[in-house]
Amino acid sequence: MEEIVKYIVDKLVENHDAVQIESAEKGDDVTITVYVAKQDMGKVIGRNGKIAQSIRAIIKTASNGLKKRYFVKFEERAE
Repeated sequence: MEEIVKYIVDKLVENHDAVQIESAEKGDDVTITVYVAKQDMGKVIGRNGKIAQSIRAIIKTASNGLKKRYFVKFEERAE
């Protein structure tokens, strides 16, 4: 799932070097945290959060049938 998120986010941002994906697993829940540069945060979140919601929907659909639940969080990368 991390590869799918990275592919989508890389297409949206200008500063590709700042993109970092981390995942943490706790039981059946997996949280994917996406770190992007401050100037790219708006591009990843989108107006009214539409792009972020779409990314989450894609991950939910891709994980259908798996025994894990995936959550996607977006954070600014500390520089």
